Amino acid sequence: MKDNDTYHLSWDEWDELQRPAPEQTDFDDVVEAAISRRGFLSGVLAYGSGAAVMGTGLLSGTSAEAQTASRFGFTPIPIQTDGTIHVPEGYTWHPVAKWGQALFSDAEPLSNETGVSVASSDRVFGENTDGMEAFVVDGRQVIAINHEYVNPRENLPHQDGEVLSADDVLTLQNMQGVTVMEVAEGPDGWDIVVDSDLNRRITPNTPMTIAGPAAGHPLMQTPDDPAGTTVLGTMNNCGAGKTPWGTYLTCEENFNGYFGSTDPAFEQPEDYIRYGIGLEGRYDYERFDARFDVSQNPNEPHRFGYIVEIDPTDPTSTPIKHTAMGRFKHENAAAVIAPDGRVVVYMGDDERGEFLYKYVSNGIYTPGGPTSELLDDGQLYVAKFNNDLTGTWVALTPEATGMDEAEIAIYTRMAASKVGATTMDRPEWVAVNTVAVEGYCCLTNNRNRGVQPNAGGDETPVNGPNPRAENHYGQIVRWYPSNDNHADDSFTWDLYVMAGNPTVHDDVYGGSSNINEGNLFNSPDGMMFDSTGLVWIQTDGDYDNEGDFAGMGNNQMLAGDPITGQIERFMTGPYGCEVTGLTWSADKRTMFVGIQHPAAPFPDGEGMLPRSSIVAVKRVDGAMVG
Repeated sequence: MKDNDTYHLSWDEWDELQRPAPEQTDFDDVVEAAISRRGFLSGVLAYGSGAAVMGTGLLSGTSAEAQTASRFGFTPIPIQTDGTIHVPEGYTWHPVAKWGQALFSDAEPLSNETGVSVASSDRVFGENTDGMEAFVVDGRQVIAINHEYVNPRENLPHQDGEVLSADDVLTLQNMQGVTVMEVAEGPDGWDIVVDSDLNRRITPNTPMTIAGPAAGHPLMQTPDDPAGTTVLGTMNNCGAGKTPWGTYLTCEENFNGYFGSTDPAFEQPEDYIRYGIGLEGRYDYERFDARFDVSQNPNEPHRFGYIVEIDPTDPTSTPIKHTAMGRFKHENAAAVIAPDGRVVVYMGDDERGEFLYKYVSNGIYTPGGPTSELLDDGQLYVAKFNNDLTGTWVALTPEATGMDEAEIAIYTRMAASKVGATTMDRPEWVAVNTVAVEGYCCLTNNRNRGVQPNAGGDETPVNGPNPRAENHYGQIVRWYPSNDNHADDSFTWDLYVMAGNPTVHDDVYGGSSNINEGNLFNSPDGMMFDSTGLVWIQTDGDYDNEGDFAGMGNNQMLAGDPITGQIERFMTGPYGCEVTGLTWSADKRTMFVGIQHPAAPFPDGEGMLPRSSIVAVKRVDGAMVG
């Protein structure tokens, strides 16, 4: 029987079990080297657009003195450590959708004793909300939301999370994937429109089309799909994105944890190591669903780890897995149009020591024109950052990698290693400024920086955008495309912020100058720009509020001004949660925010199951949020 204590590990901790860090390292020497780089860092840490050449960054924790008038329409709030949500004075919040809440009237109510029945598990709002985007369909408001993974102890409470049957597996699978739902605002606030013809659940068992260079390749073929062009489902959907033509991009992240082997002597292919696929799955799917048993279906893992496009306007449409954008642990997808009309999509690979990517379409986007080839026919690039604050997007081509296009699409991590890409501190959400030509990426943390290579053997030295050994706090890197063109293959860069704790440290671990006692946070993860150019930062870090993390409290959402560098706390989540996923109503007067894996008693009170939720945040005066 599986030790289900592993169910509550983070995916980062799960990967650590599969590939433990070395017991002895040269860490002390690395730290000394990192701290000695303060002179270099003073040129890297900067505030506004183009600030990389201004050299305005400092390593003190007193940024308030340098900040100009605030653009924020709220009074910053202090940390919290309790079991509920807090927002600024003059704002309110309430739940819109909770795990187990009905999308269709035939769904059975959630039971506090037994959870959701298998018959209703794909008729209700799923578990562990993450990335989301809002759409307007014929005047109606629709939200597409990811359900990243499951919490078996809460989802199968009557058997303490033990997976004992095929029905248990199906129940857990149906709680993952994506929800597309219509929402409407009534006298009591926002709520799901039950039985809307736009409501839809997309799960690990929903048929999907495989498109792009990997479609039909022998590595994609299985006994159930000998053509290698159709796959069942999507899973571990983390961040998200929206195309210029109004479709939803959902991103498959930690897919590796769902596969295992019923044959302990199964000899794993070499690529399994780089992608973290072991002989034991996290949820025992392989025991009851042969598709996840690699000893029977060794190619099935090659069919996950992609970006999936979903049409929220048509519940009968077939989702598409776009292999041209690579296979890795996709965090999210930030799409933007280049000056010549090409589509650019930025993507991070969320694992310690992995890479930052960019896809550029060959075709041109024309509003109202055909879009079917734009995400299948293009060039994939990986980022190389230089210590002189310049960088290059290196094309992953057959000539550069010695691999054909299908192999590049399937074994993207190996292709990026071959061209010498910069290993990063877990690239999570990428966001593109809505009012300036610049991109941002949350590098959430990396305990192995300077300590251990990545899974492919690439070294993780202390370097430009990753300036701290054993980085527990994280930072946000920003780049400025050359010629104000996101499709250009060169850029300059700086760090918008280095999270840290100046109340504990007086060196690089104290953070950048826009970090102070009033806005402490760690592990920036989610990130979105609003229409005015403010950046909203969501965290998924250490919330014990002790030691290195004293004064940080629960995970939170902050607002940042890219021009002044000012960062202030807007919202705190309940204890135990990650704050993740953000979108706005069409009139920008409601902010929808995701609360993932909260601890009890959120949101239903003592004695009730904790439930991941989407909440609506509004101003009391009805003005725009922020």
